[in-house]
Amino acid sequence: MFRKFFAAVFVAAAFLGFQAGTAEAKTIKLAVTDLVGMEELQREFGAFTKVLSDATGHDIEFLPVTNRTAAVEALRFKKVDFVLTGPAEYVVIKKRTNANIVVGFSRPDYFAVLISRADSPYTLAKHLKGQKVAMGSVGSTSKHLGPIQAMADGGLNPLNDVKVIHTKMPVAWEALKRGDVAAVGMNHLKFMKYRKKEMEKSGMQPGAFRVIGRGPDLPNDVLMAGTHVDGDVVETMRKAFVEKSDELIKAILLGEDNSKYKGMAFLDTITDKDYNYVRAMYATAGYPEYSDFIGD
Repeated sequence: MFRKFFAAVFVAAAFLGFQAGTAEAKTIKLAVTDLVGMEELQREFGAFTKVLSDATGHDIEFLPVTNRTAAVEALRFKKVDFVLTGPAEYVVIKKRTNANIVVGFSRPDYFAVLISRADSPYTLAKHLKGQKVAMGSVGSTSKHLGPIQAMADGGLNPLNDVKVIHTKMPVAWEALKRGDVAAVGMNHLKFMKYRKKEMEKSGMQPGAFRVIGRGPDLPNDVLMAGTHVDGDVVETMRKAFVEKSDELIKAILLGEDNSKYKGMAFLDTITDKDYNYVRAMYATAGYPEYSDFIGD
């Protein structure tokens, strides 16, 4: 009789323990600012979120956002819990929502460069005064804000001293080759990619181009948590990135667009002040309040 009684107590306790564990599991909403649509999110981050969900014990669901402003509003109204975003977006989101850093997604060789033709008279950023400079989309960290800050660091006033032309990177590259622009501001890895393609198709050789300006390594992409998210959940997420780093990196690199993270590390020691250089970029671009996304 006592055996049956204790067995029943044990089963009941185990059942209650299971219920308690289940109750602790939460459904977490995640948004990624540079991807639009559920299909893209699943393709690029599906495997990653599966590993993260297993590591944290929480169910992770995607919330597609149409643009960066939509991500801000989703955080403000608690429609999303975590947002993965770039450094230029971070400073605006931080100012408008006071969301917190969870972990940084480092991007090796992530910095802006100014490229001219080697047969041109432009050997330093300051030599571009009065010239046309092509760049990528307005508000891009490495294809707009980074290059104009590199010009400012080199002694130019980008708003007055040069004529900036925003266009798609392939168009900008061809314009540089033809000599239609004096230089192109771009991501260093993108420059390496275009230079390699030139060699492969027997085009212009690497020696035909010159780096005349370079910014510092840019701050990391960052996972942010809304202020409404419980502190224990944030710490559980942060701990997962430390303890399951290798598995998460392997999973994130399955996404084609995520090749930019090749060689990455997760950084759990970054702070808000690490993004002050990005704030300086906004001021250089004429947006010292950095409270709105440039180009939206």
